[in-house]
Amino acid sequence: MKTALGLSMGALLLLTACADTATMSKARDERAGFATVAGISRQATGAEAAWLQSPAERQAHAQRVRAIVQGKTISAEQAVQVALLNNPGLQASYADLGLSAADLWETALGPVPSVGISVSGLVSGDVTRSVEGTVASSILDLVTKKSRTRAADLEFRQAQLAAAGETLALAHETRRTWIEAVGAFEAAGLVGRAQGAADAASELAAQLGETGALSRADQAREHVFTAELAAEQAEARLEAQLAKEKLVRLLGLWGTDTDFYVPDSLPALPRSAPNRANIERMALENRVDLVAGRLELEAVAARYKLSGQTRMLSDAEVVAGVEIEREGRDNERSPIVDVAFSIPVYDTSGLISRRGKLEYLRSANSLAQTA
Repeated sequence: MKTALGLSMGALLLLTACADTATMSKARDERAGFATVAGISRQATGAEAAWLQSPAERQAHAQRVRAIVQGKTISAEQAVQVALLNNPGLQASYADLGLSAADLWETALGPVPSVGISVSGLVSGDVTRSVEGTVASSILDLVTKKSRTRAADLEFRQAQLAAAGETLALAHETRRTWIEAVGAFEAAGLVGRAQGAADAASELAAQLGETGALSRADQAREHVFTAELAAEQAEARLEAQLAKEKLVRLLGLWGTDTDFYVPDSLPALPRSAPNRANIERMALENRVDLVAGRLELEAVAARYKLSGQTRMLSDAEVVAGVEIEREGRDNERSPIVDVAFSIPVYDTSGLISRRGKLEYLRSANSLAQTA
């Protein structure tokens, strides 16, 4: 029995040695791929992104966010920084990145073998005892592991760019919402000043009407104008509060952390627009969605090539081990090798080829449309 178990474990270790240790080491890191996301975010926005994975980290960042916003007037840069640290939706996108790393880890690990031990002849009085040890694994997974690992690595790199794209999109949306909120409060302030002037004019019209210097029709026009401005002021204040609520949601704030302010007026426009003649080339080279689209195209091609190589053999499994049978004092050892595979009844090569071609064309045209 010890010999059977030893041979089975030896075969198991041999299969485990086929694992891609370098890729596994990269993929099993708790924040696998996040360095790329943080680097892209820092370069594009100047703000720091954080992937929070423990209560202690969340508590520390909550205190940091509270120190930035509570009771203070925040700038656009501070709003972007708070959003990248505190937005729950962004943390969900980073979790998707972690799941992609787990998929890569699983693929690089290789097929998971199964070990079986069976013992017979344990009934009292039976002189024949048999111990069988086997290790079973998929041949197809072993043969195609390198190709599948490459495809999984492409998908992992694509997930990094997708997470970076979500980060940049949130930063852009937060900056735009901050501008909208500041503009709304500035507009409300302008309407408020106009309302003050209209109130003074209405009061003056009433005094002139008492002296007979102003007709009742003119007084009524002044009073109506004042009432219209009062309605506009209420609407402007409501729009300003709604704009701030939208900003609060993007920042992921609630409770007393929402007690912050935005400036009363927008910053001055730059004196001149930046002159970049190569702006289109820079966009095509640096936009993360285009880079992710190119990686998706490579991944589709890799999966299509892999499907073409294995379309006639859908699954195969090898079982190897040793059986020890004892009768009396004599031991008889018999090696066990069992190969099982399935062949589809119908030839699905045309279907697989058609599907792979259409997936590739869809990805290629989507990439061209985005560009």
